[in-house]
Amino acid sequence: METITLNNGMKMPILGYGVYLVDPAVTERCVLDAISVGYRSLDTAQYYENEAMVASAVRKSGVPRDEFFITSKLCQTHPSYAQAKENVKGSLRRMKLDYLDLMLIHWPMGNDSDIWQAFEDLVKEGYLRAIGVSNFYPETYEALVKNASVIPVLNQIETHVFYQQRPMVALMGKYGTAVESWGPLAEGMNGIFTHPVLTEVGAAHGKTAAQVALRFLIQQNIIVIPKSVHKERMIQNMDVFDFSLSDDEMAAVRALDTGHNLDGWPADALKYDPAQW
Repeated sequence: METITLNNGMKMPILGYGVYLVDPAVTERCVLDAISVGYRSLDTAQYYENEAMVASAVRKSGVPRDEFFITSKLCQTHPSYAQAKENVKGSLRRMKLDYLDLMLIHWPMGNDSDIWQAFEDLVKEGYLRAIGVSNFYPETYEALVKNASVIPVLNQIETHVFYQQRPMVALMGKYGTAVESWGPLAEGMNGIFTHPVLTEVGAAHGKTAAQVALRFLIQQNIIVIPKSVHKERMIQNMDVFDFSLSDDEMAAVRALDTGHNLDGWPADALKYDPAQW
């Protein structure tokens, strides 16, 4: 598995498995399937209510803990410094883990400096190996880093072929912060799986439209965490390291950028059946 070197020197797989909207009742089975086919980076969140199931699958897999890169996200609204620290430790208790590889602020909370100070101290105390943010955009990101001692290792944002986030990618590059894509397959919207441009590019490589969409991001060093409840699709999503897109193909996919996100997320995402992904 290819990796990205984060700004703290840690290596993170460039492709992982995400469990947003995966029913807690099937999360353990899905994560075990993902582990069995080679995924070692696992992304969950307090908001998803499936942290414990992810960690249970890790223990049941028999794969040593140190081979995994496990991410979760804090979602408590406006916690104090002390509450943020306790919130993170709550995740560790639910997951029965001694540490997390990465903890993110799930979205701007309004008192992000207090949360970030708690995160920085939790790194010093050994509970977290790396810290970052999610859904932070220029104003909130730059306000956070202005007084931070530690620059976020990554920013997890909506990024896919229809919303390529080029200004944000450039800004994150300025700070040495990696970009991680949530929704790298656009949650199945906009006809991504049968899109004519993606399908045509894929045909030249014996790949699917989805594989082209993932490769497009990976080729720009953007971390991706596609999700699926189907083992065969998990395998397909991993099978993106044996081909490269040419400059012309990259340009063709780049032209799909609409410059805006898919309207209504995250609320409208709940209208879609995760079983189709």
